[in-house]
Amino acid sequence: MNHVPVLSSELISGLAIRPGGLYLDATLGFGGHTQLILAAAPNVRVVAIDQDEQAIASSQISLASYRSNIQFWHGNFANYEPKNPEFDGIIADLGINSVQLDTPERGFSFKHQGKLDMRMNQQQTITAAQIINHWEEAKLANIFYTYGEERLSRRIARRIVESRPFKTTTELAEAIAHCVPRKYRYGRIHPATRVFQAIRIEVNQELTSLETFLKNAPNWLKIGGRIGIISFHSLEDRLVKHGLRDSSTLKVLTKKPIQPQDNEISINPRARSAKLRFAEKLT
Repeated sequence: MNHVPVLSSELISGLAIRPGGLYLDATLGFGGHTQLILAAAPNVRVVAIDQDEQAIASSQISLASYRSNIQFWHGNFANYEPKNPEFDGIIADLGINSVQLDTPERGFSFKHQGKLDMRMNQQQTITAAQIINHWEEAKLANIFYTYGEERLSRRIARRIVESRPFKTTTELAEAIAHCVPRKYRYGRIHPATRVFQAIRIEVNQELTSLETFLKNAPNWLKIGGRIGIISFHSLEDRLVKHGLRDSSTLKVLTKKPIQPQDNEISINPRARSAKLRFAEKLT
């Protein structure tokens, strides 16, 4: 299972990596971007954060040749607290990584049958199953609408409450598909896509964590240091856009987000919705 880092050349060139620099990869994943940062200039060091222990364990193996240049930190980037402004650059790739998506037992995708889990940090208690099987109908409809931008949120929430309990991802996806109009069922994306996104965001408190990170991260940069953030849906991109723009210490470097070229999308279709924004620490 390969995880292909998205917008990698654009991210590395925009970071303007310095020899001997210290960088923060706030979303290590399976180490693709970290490896490129370490290889971009001599004596570069990286602090690498992830809340998924499986991702850290895998990266410790794949990045073994850089062991002395990496410090790993297990946890949510919203809870990270460096001692002082020390980073020459910070990156975050907010996408769920391919290995998580392609591992059925993690429950992120309905393409494979798996448990309704969706936890990025498997030490936390709340799972997708608890939300789907125990939350009241109005609360479900609200998260589908707010985090999934799902216009049929009430209809889907009603069907879920009528049909539960659900045990697997495919069971849930089928129930959603069978309660929407035919033209919606066979549209461009599977009708469960937005609901799965919404549940995942709720399980992992993704938008709340991102808001905290965007507030804190500028304080971790040295003057002249850069931050680059890749988002994958409009809710994230809106937070990133406003978070960078509204910071009193950052200058936005990307009026419009950088998006993947056609050749990258043809190799890695999951890159198609990626948007990269950069800012630089001024004061």
